[in-house]
Amino acid sequence: MEPQDASLTVKVWDAPVRLFHWLLLALVALSVSTGYIGGNLMRWHIWSGCAILGLVIFRLLWGFGGSSTARFAHFVRGPRAALAYARGLFSRVPSHTAGHNPLGGWMVLLLLASALLQAGTGLFSNDDIATEGPLYHMVSKSTSDALSAVHVTNAVVLLVLIGLHVAAVLYYFLFKRENLVWPMVTGVKRVRAQALPPLRFAGALRALALAAAAAAALYAILSL
Repeated sequence: MEPQDASLTVKVWDAPVRLFHWLLLALVALSVSTGYIGGNLMRWHIWSGCAILGLVIFRLLWGFGGSSTARFAHFVRGPRAALAYARGLFSRVPSHTAGHNPLGGWMVLLLLASALLQAGTGLFSNDDIATEGPLYHMVSKSTSDALSAVHVTNAVVLLVLIGLHVAAVLYYFLFKRENLVWPMVTGVKRVRAQALPPLRFAGALRALALAAAAAAALYAILSL
């Protein structure tokens, strides 16, 4: 076991990643609740779905042009690395990784893919009552029905992925004594000194530029 002084408390998460995380959580909760209740709340369901699409577009851009720990190249590892990390899951020693661990990185990809699919199919969906997605007019009714079915099925997939994510966070907190939630609030985390790579954080101007690009992309999509 490594000595206690082998870890450092450092900044690992930038503000854009943390804002994305909590905004996405709030918007998914809004989308699920309004979709379940239906009725007049379906307009909020559509708006929240469009906002989710814009958020995911920003996160994809930030994954290539953002801070070190936000970049896909930093946390997306191959199967061998993921399996090697998985062997230590039942050890009570905290992992103290700088950013997402190899398994967590794949979960991030799955969550982003599912959220993108959910928002994307929602653009073309209909409920056979009074609600149609913003791009419903671009496809045939049969195609819209097929995409609506995917939308409904993937909603379950997305909720299962979120449930697994929450379960993993609880496992780390209760079994490995590692709090993964608080660092996503403060940006600061304990990291093993031996595993601390050089970290660079992108500035606010780059974040604003990529946010503007994501907003422009969303506007262009909704204007089709």
